[in-house]
Amino acid sequence: MKIETLFEDDDLVIVNKPARLLVIPDRFNADLPSLNKLLEVKLKQKLWVVHRLDRDTSGVICFAKNEQTHRYLSILFQEHEVVKLYAGLLTGRVTPTEGRIEAPIAEHPVQKGKMIVAKRGKPAVTDYRVTDQWPLHALVQFQIHTGRTHQIRVHMQSIGNPIVCDELYGDGKPFMLSSIKKKYRLSDNEESERPLLSRLALHAYRLQFLKEDGTEIVAEANLPKDILACVNQLNKWSK
Repeated sequence: MKIETLFEDDDLVIVNKPARLLVIPDRFNADLPSLNKLLEVKLKQKLWVVHRLDRDTSGVICFAKNEQTHRYLSILFQEHEVVKLYAGLLTGRVTPTEGRIEAPIAEHPVQKGKMIVAKRGKPAVTDYRVTDQWPLHALVQFQIHTGRTHQIRVHMQSIGNPIVCDELYGDGKPFMLSSIKKKYRLSDNEESERPLLSRLALHAYRLQFLKEDGTEIVAEANLPKDILACVNQLNKWSK
């Protein structure tokens, strides 16, 4: 699996995580490859996990190369001194087109691994801004000021705009060209339609922070091909 390195020095490495790859092994998928183990083999050294992305989320993620950097970066993330920007493709029209969601998030009382908006939950703050709007979809930029599990996914479901292909918080259906293109027809060599996107349409595209020596680090990763393909088709057929 090819993993793009966005930044690297003696203290840390920042990469563009592919979708469908775990950041670290978990007890439910112990036999699956994980990003930290793949990088440790590639770099031939131990790495420390600073933050995480969901398995199906692609984009910018940082690992520390030593304990001192790990302690420093962990504090930065805990104190919300890291700029984390995401892009997501959502279902429906988003109104208002810009805003802040402040809604505490807690574990679902019955369904393991799922989160809900609940008064008893931990504080969670998400800023969002619509960058493109189509009749049935929207491309939205997010900045999260807290790091709750599934924060963006839970918050957007709470306002009625779940992320495309989200199996936990939306309908989980793949994104098909036939859903937006009128009079869609299969080509002669196709037996069935292939989805443009079949994973969570969420991408971490920017990470920005100051290193301990004051150096500013800015790492960015463009929209991946699968999400970009959906955007291009929406621009072509849904305007």
